[in-house]
Amino acid sequence: MITIEKYTPQCKQAWDDAVRNSRNGTFMHLRDYMDYHSDRFDDCSLLARDGDNVVAVLPACRQGSTLYSHRGLTYGSWLVPLRHFDVTTMMEVWDASVQFLQELGIVEIVYKPVPHIYHRYPCEEDLYALFRAGGVLAESNISSTIDLAEPLPFDRGNKRNVNLALRSGVVVAQSSDWQGYWQVLDALLMEKYDRHPVHSLDEILLLHSRFPENIRLYTATHGDELLAGVVMYYCGSEVAHCQYIASTERGRELKALTLLFDHLINEALQEGYRYFDFGISTENGGLYLNQGLVRQKCRMGGRGIVYQVFIIKC
Repeated sequence: MITIEKYTPQCKQAWDDAVRNSRNGTFMHLRDYMDYHSDRFDDCSLLARDGDNVVAVLPACRQGSTLYSHRGLTYGSWLVPLRHFDVTTMMEVWDASVQFLQELGIVEIVYKPVPHIYHRYPCEEDLYALFRAGGVLAESNISSTIDLAEPLPFDRGNKRNVNLALRSGVVVAQSSDWQGYWQVLDALLMEKYDRHPVHSLDEILLLHSRFPENIRLYTATHGDELLAGVVMYYCGSEVAHCQYIASTERGRELKALTLLFDHLINEALQEGYRYFDFGISTENGGLYLNQGLVRQKCRMGGRGIVYQVFIIKC
């Protein structure tokens, strides 16, 4: 008999254990990551139990009568274990959670499945349960991903750019200059989109201190000049994901980002990651495609992976 309960801080250990033992959870679903911005969201995360055993957890928050797969996360569906959990159990969890949410006054669920590249083992039972519950696709964002088991090479133009950067003396390395990079990143985002990074400098420093192996900064420099950078999120042994990418005008002239990506892709390959994910090239829920950006990623070996969002009425 599946029962549902809301997350409370007293459940932290049980929650984190469920995430670590799940087929589809990442470090971003651990409470030390999720709770850094707890003041921004009305947390309504759920635990599903079979007796005393936690069999699944759902990172979520509430706004009015809508439950969201947590809005502070890129994705966050039901996180489920490797063993003793099949699609019939998933449907029981789904039915029990809908009944529980109805009693809380929730009338709609906005659900963001974990993309399959993050799965440690096949884990799409929730997609079938969504179909059976009448879920409707609301967003489809396209990301560009390299399969590191058989990576495609850079095209000729990008190979030339790598050599140009090397001849120019551009140096790539992991960096601790978060403040310097955040200035570059903030300036670029304000110039192009009139907005600041989702994470403030203090927030990314806090998260890096909690997850130093998962969240790393890499920069390209020329002498003392910071040209470009990428913040990498390393998820288990599955995905090396680009979270923040920025370059100065001088960095673009010297092709610093191309050299940086060449370094990061090869490092991820050497460290045993399965996928290298450049991130999405869409806006407005997927209705706008940045064609130039997606072509750049394609020329470096990236191919399409979708990040989807569904809406379900309770």
